[in-house]
Amino acid sequence: STLDRSSAASDVYKRQLLNQTRGQIGLTAYKDYIFGLLFYKYLSEKATQWLGEVLRGDTWENVYDQDPVRALDYMKQKLGYAIQPKEFFKDWEAAIHEERFNIPMISDTFGHFNQQIAFEAKDDFEGIFDGMRFDSSDLGSNAQARASVMISMIELLSAPEFDLSTGGDTVSDIYEYLLEKFATVLASDMGQYYTPKEISEVMARILTFGKADEDNFSIYDPAVGSASLLITTASHMKHSDQRGAIKYFGQEKDATPYRLARMNLMMHNIEYNDIQIHHADTLESDWPDGVIEGKDTPRMFDAVMANPPYSAHWNNKDREDDPRFREYGIAPKTKADYSFLLHCLYHTKESGRVAIILPHGVLFRGAAEGRIRKALIDKHQIEAVIGFPDKLFLNTGIPVCVLILKKNRANSDILFVDASQGFEKMKNQKQLRPEDIDKITETVIHRKAVDKYSHLATLEEVIENDYNLNIPRYVDTFEEEESIDLADIQGQIDEVDAEIAKANQTLANYFKELGVLK
Repeated sequence: STLDRSSAASDVYKRQLLNQTRGQIGLTAYKDYIFGLLFYKYLSEKATQWLGEVLRGDTWENVYDQDPVRALDYMKQKLGYAIQPKEFFKDWEAAIHEERFNIPMISDTFGHFNQQIAFEAKDDFEGIFDGMRFDSSDLGSNAQARASVMISMIELLSAPEFDLSTGGDTVSDIYEYLLEKFATVLASDMGQYYTPKEISEVMARILTFGKADEDNFSIYDPAVGSASLLITTASHMKHSDQRGAIKYFGQEKDATPYRLARMNLMMHNIEYNDIQIHHADTLESDWPDGVIEGKDTPRMFDAVMANPPYSAHWNNKDREDDPRFREYGIAPKTKADYSFLLHCLYHTKESGRVAIILPHGVLFRGAAEGRIRKALIDKHQIEAVIGFPDKLFLNTGIPVCVLILKKNRANSDILFVDASQGFEKMKNQKQLRPEDIDKITETVIHRKAVDKYSHLATLEEVIENDYNLNIPRYVDTFEEEESIDLADIQGQIDEVDAEIAKANQTLANYFKELGVLK
């Protein structure tokens, strides 16, 4: 099965990664090359499959030789990119087998690829291989050493466990596995871009509830990272495998995850023209669309999800007229949490929802954040607050919460869920079990009040608590201990004292018999 193949590939990769790369190249640099090569292999095999369908017995070399420009343009029109003859992944494999592989062979290939991107696919492919520098000392001190490292990587990806021809599920399983493993090993470097799949699953189920049959569904993540939230959300839509049924939008400030997100989406068999991922700071540059020529023209989405950097610093000067914030207030410069939340809410359709992961501080901190929270509550825009266990994330041990929001709600109540006690303990982390995920989502979707677990609070209750949303104020998880019968305890103490006295007397008699005591 696909899962069995993925598991086998995981085990093989893990062993080979440690054995082949230790002492050659650091893991931080390694990830850029291995992800880039895997993605190029995917593009090569996709192009090979397409050529097999359209060439009708002819060869790509022959068609290309007759009219190179026309041949490349036709491939670009169909795939969004074009690959010249002798520059496929299989050509590198052949060159290695024939002992004629060299660094210029691979660097020239990527140079040509960058020149053969369709105009409409520029945003999706441009710069996607920039993390690989073939003249970098990361690969080795000279051309021979660098070629040796590249050969080991290509041979690793040529193993049967990395056969991508069996279908998109195998490709995406391998890619997701690599993302998770690198995030685990390089938690400080990549952990912030990887959302645990269990939390992604909770958010996705809530966001897509009642909408799974819809077409033309748009999803947006303004801190897209590796795009796992987008992909998980789409997986719950029935038409996610149909071209154009779902549109994927995102923005990412950092270059590495910006590249990984586009690779990840396309390797999940998502067409490039259904993807719009931008490389920019979301809080500084209000994309999508935002203010154009002085007019506010925001694009709205059916579902918005985010796992932004927690309590990040941001430039909050002169933000009063920013349409994202002006009805609520400006978040403090040392804590951008509410800036991300308001950005998400602003770009959500009237019928849409927001699910955002944030630290618990947003629930009770005062000053500017307290004023923003009050405005959200008074507008009835907070649907639910879910508290999760600590140690779920790779890069932080703090517990997080997920806020579910909607723009125009008739009801003013807020559901509070304390899911902090439902988990499986792993070696250094915790993990939600399937039953934990089911319980959270069912409770939120059906707005259930469950003793010691969830509470549906009225607006009046929240106001009585001074707009403080700290979960323990609403969900009492205290387990009352059994009452103690003091008379019974005293009786037990008296019995023990009597036994001690008896034992002491017996011991004293022994001492007398031995002549120790008189």
